[in-house]
Amino acid sequence: MILTVTPNPSLDRAYELPSLDRGAVLRAARDRVDPGGKGVNVSRAVTAAGGRTVAVLPLGGPEGALLGSLLGAQGIEAAGVPVAGSTRVNITLVEDDGTLTKVNAPGPELTPAEAESLLEAVRARSAGADWIACCGSLPRGLPPEWYAELVARAHRAGGRVALDTSGAALTAALGARPDVVKPNAEELAAAVGRPLATVGDAVKAAEELRERGAGAVLASLGADGQLLVEADGSWFGHAPAAAVRSNVGAGDASLAGFLAAGGTGPVALAAAVAHGAAAVQLPGSVMPTPSDLAPAAVATVREIPLDRPLTEPAP
Repeated sequence: MILTVTPNPSLDRAYELPSLDRGAVLRAARDRVDPGGKGVNVSRAVTAAGGRTVAVLPLGGPEGALLGSLLGAQGIEAAGVPVAGSTRVNITLVEDDGTLTKVNAPGPELTPAEAESLLEAVRARSAGADWIACCGSLPRGLPPEWYAELVARAHRAGGRVALDTSGAALTAALGARPDVVKPNAEELAAAVGRPLATVGDAVKAAEELRERGAGAVLASLGADGQLLVEADGSWFGHAPAAAVRSNVGAGDASLAGFLAAGGTGPVALAAAVAHGAAAVQLPGSVMPTPSDLAPAAVATVREIPLDRPLTEPAP
């Protein structure tokens, strides 16, 4: 079972448009609403693949009620923590050429009591969990050290933690020694404070995060593939996507595939790459099912091409 923790969940509304014209009245060709937030997406991906998951998250206002209802409709057990503020709504505009414009709301401000209730909900629901996936930004009211406290408590209870966050929250959590961290190229560059121009640069940055406390680093390099750097070795995986329809939630699908495949080694990395490649070919934040993985079944894990330039160098 994979327990997910999403401190700042959302309702994700996606509109597909021929083009985005500022100042004009636009008519969407299609629209959809999905439960959102990185940890929520991990739970959705686990469920789509037929696995067990429980989603721990704060829920507030009518938006929170709708989010909880949508999760239930998808067969996901939601361990909702009531909060006074309303759950945020994020907007994604998808143009026909694949360009995405996202507007992410800040979300509610949690009180110290609500923050503690969220930690307690994780403790209460983590028994029997193979992994605890802690994902996404922290809402207002939670200090950067909140994830570090969660990791420390989970480890004291014997749990394994995968952490997908960035900035100060990631930096603060490294000292608590999360078992896996999952930055993208930009987040990895920010964590080490220098630009990344090649795959080799990304490997060195991942090794630095391990020196600072991370047990393993699963780094998404976008179209260039993914890296896994851990104590037993380092691997690189890549699978081409026939057409990119939406990259919303693709990294979360990758993390779900990685954890469901054991969370370590080249087999798990291949699963992560396959899930990510399948997810970008689906609309909105739809998560791939096993049948969607067929086009990405060619995912390979091979010797790391250290000199390979990154398509979009991380600043």
